[in-house]
Amino acid sequence: MTTELQNADIQLIQRILPHRYPFLLVDKVVDIDSYKSARGIKNVTMNEPHFQGHFPGTPIMPGVTIVEAMAQTAGVMLGVGMDMVDTDLLIYFMNIDKCKFRRKVVPGDVLEMHVETLRGKPGGKIFKFLGRATVDGEVAAEAEFTAMVDRQVEGT
Repeated sequence: MTTELQNADIQLIQRILPHRYPFLLVDKVVDIDSYKSARGIKNVTMNEPHFQGHFPGTPIMPGVTIVEAMAQTAGVMLGVGMDMVDTDLLIYFMNIDKCKFRRKVVPGDVLEMHVETLRGKPGGKIFKFLGRATVDGEVAAEAEFTAMVDRQVEGT
C-alpha cells in the first residue's frame, strides 16, 4: 500500500500557522506523510531582520530561529496530516531536548528541516518530535522537542 505524500505552499502554510513576517520561518513543506514526518524548506536571505545584529559583517542565522523553523515545519505537518487547516491552530513549545548546533547557516543557504513524530496521535494535545536541519546534506542543528496543540479561542 502506497501513501501519497502531500505538500504545503506558502498560502496553505499561512492558513495553518498564525506566524507572519518576520517570524514565519518556513517557505514550503514537502513530503508530508500524514502526521508522521515532513520536510520543510527555508530559503535564507540577507533581507531577514535578525541579520542586522547577528552579526554585523558576519551574518549567521540564530540557532533559536533554526529550532523554531523545525517546530513550524512540525506544525504545518500536523495541520495538513490531521486536517486542521483554517482552524486557528496554535502550537506551544513545552520542552526542547538534545539540541545541538553543528554548522553555521548563512544567507544564500537553503535550510531543510526534517521532522518526524516520536509520540502523539490524532486527537491528542501533546506531541514529541525529532527535528534535524540540514544545508546541502550537512547537519546544521538537531533537537527533540515537545509541543502542545491548541486552538485559538475567540476574544482572547
